[in-house]
Amino acid sequence: MIKKLVLVFIAFFAIQSYAQQGTASPYSFYGIGSLKFKGTVENRSMGGLSIYSDSIHVNLRNPASYASKNLEFYNKETRPVKFSVGGSYSSLDLESNSGNDKASATTFDYIALSVPMGKFGLGFGLMPYTSVGYQLESVNTDGNPLNRFRGEGGVNKVYLGLGYMLMEGLSIGVDAHYNFGNIQNSTVEFLYDNQGTLAQYQSRESNRSDLSGLSFNIGVSYKKMLTKKLELVSGVTFSPESNLTSKNKRTFSTIRINSTTGQEFALNTIEQDLAAIGLAETDLIMPSKYSFGAGIGQPRKWFVGGEYTVLKTSKFSNALYSSTGTNFEDGSIMSLGGFFIPNYNTLDGYFKRIVYRAGIRAEKTGLNINNESIEEFGISFGLGLPIGDIRVFSNANIGFEMGKRGTKNSNLIQENFVNLQLSLSLNDRWFNKRKYD
Repeated sequence: MIKKLVLVFIAFFAIQSYAQQGTASPYSFYGIGSLKFKGTVENRSMGGLSIYSDSIHVNLRNPASYASKNLEFYNKETRPVKFSVGGSYSSLDLESNSGNDKASATTFDYIALSVPMGKFGLGFGLMPYTSVGYQLESVNTDGNPLNRFRGEGGVNKVYLGLGYMLMEGLSIGVDAHYNFGNIQNSTVEFLYDNQGTLAQYQSRESNRSDLSGLSFNIGVSYKKMLTKKLELVSGVTFSPESNLTSKNKRTFSTIRINSTTGQEFALNTIEQDLAAIGLAETDLIMPSKYSFGAGIGQPRKWFVGGEYTVLKTSKFSNALYSSTGTNFEDGSIMSLGGFFIPNYNTLDGYFKRIVYRAGIRAEKTGLNINNESIEEFGISFGLGLPIGDIRVFSNANIGFEMGKRGTKNSNLIQENFVNLQLSLSLNDRWFNKRKYD
């Protein structure tokens, strides 16, 4: 048990220390950043499918999964305590009508624990929710820099959840999330004289928003054996609309830029009185979200299913993040995926116990720029590799996804991405019934 806890925290700190920026997407410029949390590596390897849950894997998308039936392997007395920690690496090829570039980002994705308590189940953990990380430039007609935009930060979630099994196959649950983080961005305006020579001093606007607030996620999970081998699996989740409080600061600086390194040096700075214009503290509306899906399969053998998610992103608003030419519309995600296990508990052949996963997803992000809806498409594959004692069903998970986001229309940017995800899903049996007094 201690060795597993040490392994979890070593993995967590190793990933966290290496992950300085959670995204490199230019589209994180808008709103409060790109949506970072998309489920566990197991979910993402199946196209983001989150309706499937069992007694040996953490499901961060549906809190009803914390409550599940006990394992026959444990004489139906209990089910394991589940730990999970994950991180990812993303490589981007950025294309526009005027050029192309490359970018990459490595990030910590989640750390979670689920504890069985009879018909109840408790879950808690930490994950990034959105991420900001961009460096963009606009140019004038001569091809010289006109503006430089930089941003970093994002919103994180700490959650505590409880699930309850109403009857065998039917569970409900709720998560309470505390959202926190900050977003920092700056815009540098380059000034030129009449001959087009760059001026000695430039101007910079810098903004910082510290965000915090509560949100909730409610879930239902239903399973039923249709035949001796075929099982129906379904799930529904709903996140009500919530608010984040944003405490804002804005400064203006005269700067000098090192022509060799590009480093900016502020010569004098003044702070704008945002309270006078009602922007010192603003409320940011976090849109509601709901999802539903269903699938069929043979327990511990195979599964295939689909899920549809609706995000009411048209409700997103915050005066500080308004941008000309940018609108938010309702978003949606369609996911199809599944898994296959040749023989989950065989002692004759390691490869027969590997979980093989695959999926596909199509997403309308809810962001509309220059009358172009920003959409995303991805194809994913993954493996669940058994590790340790076969009696606790722990595994290491590898996920691979490739796809594209955005468009080159209307002078926008198309991102072609490749994502590699890694996680540890570690189980242990804490509670044993005593056989003898």
